[in-house]
Amino acid sequence: MAESTFKKIDFDKLSAGTKSVIAANAASQGITPEQYYESRGGVNRSGVYGDAYKAAETGGSPYLTDDEYAAVIAKAKAEGKTGTQIGAAINAATAAKQGYSSSSSSSSSSTLSSSGSSSLTPSFTATDGTKFTDQAAFVNYQKMLNENAAVKARDLSERRSAFQIIREEFNKYGLGKLVGDIENLLIQGTPPAEYAFSLRQTPTYQARFAANPLRIKKGLRALDEASYVALEDQYQDVMRRYGLPESYYSRDEIGTQLTFQKLIAADVSNVELEKRIQNTQSRIFDANPEVMNAMRQFYPDITGGEILAYALDPETALPQLERKIAAAEIGGAALQAGLTTGLSRAEQLAAAGVTKAAAQEQYGKIASGLERGKRLSEIYQQPAYTQEIAETEAFALSDAEKARRQRRKLTQLETAEFGGTTGMTGGALSRERAGQY
Repeated sequence: MAESTFKKIDFDKLSAGTKSVIAANAASQGITPEQYYESRGGVNRSGVYGDAYKAAETGGSPYLTDDEYAAVIAKAKAEGKTGTQIGAAINAATAAKQGYSSSSSSSSSSTLSSSGSSSLTPSFTATDGTKFTDQAAFVNYQKMLNENAAVKARDLSERRSAFQIIREEFNKYGLGKLVGDIENLLIQGTPPAEYAFSLRQTPTYQARFAANPLRIKKGLRALDEASYVALEDQYQDVMRRYGLPESYYSRDEIGTQLTFQKLIAADVSNVELEKRIQNTQSRIFDANPEVMNAMRQFYPDITGGEILAYALDPETALPQLERKIAAAEIGGAALQAGLTTGLSRAEQLAAAGVTKAAAQEQYGKIASGLERGKRLSEIYQQPAYTQEIAETEAFALSDAEKARRQRRKLTQLETAEFGGTTGMTGGALSRERAGQY
């Protein structure tokens, strides 16, 4: 059969149903209906695509030619057949030409296939890949898909609006980095009403507000985001005003600061933080210059900002600072009395509970009698009476009784030799003595 027997119908003259099938196929391939129509070689009056007609000719099973198609219709009309009966006659003639029985093909109403096959059974493919042989069912299903797509588009628009509201809210608190996780929630289809809850479960959020779980473990309530950030800002303001190094309050890209987390977890208010810094400042910088001198002597690498920063750690650094301050105060009291003491001895006295006031009082007594005690121990050939022995008795350390006996022996020896009383009393050896050497 010659190829010229296939006569293509102009696209504009196609029926609405045929155009609908072509449009659906074109959409699935991302081209226009006209482009799809031409790529298939058009459609003839018998409803066959041009490429399918050519393939059938090559395979020896041609479809009806246009002339044969017209002849079947004319004969059916002459016999007074209805439209449905005429369609059945066309199908029967086509099947007969291809060697099929009319009974096996009588259910087919068109040779036009939306999938592009040469099957006599019509096939309509929806945008989700579902295939139909009934055009009305296909149209209804595709309409449903289109309506669902419209609903999803509206839902996506609503989600984006909700996302934008949350983004703006978090930007107010400098937390814009956190909303990146919300975009994933948007894609996953999380309902907007669940955004806040879902966001709090993300790793980024939990890292940003890490102090809240610690507060809950301690029986404290978790802080809402606004209160949490406000407290951090208050901490930062206090630290800046007292000249602490920026490293103690600078934050990372999501706003976290380890010092802030510790303070919030311990329920330290900005008022309490400032009080701690003030106490540290008054005990070190505003105290007697001997205390600061002792601090610099004992801890030469420590800076002023670091001294104040010790007050920021309520669990570890603050007790360490307390010990260092106490040791410096003891060293300062010794300097005030004209004596000296080493770091290890000062820290030992601080660990024994010696206070600044006690150190000032006792070092004054120790200084008034220490030199006389040393001379008496030499005169009477007794064990050396040292500052450490005097400190042991004066501050009631573990060997206080032994030190007291050593001092009393010296006073007794002096009293026996010169008579009267001696100034070696109460842990101090007075320069006023009962007699002359």
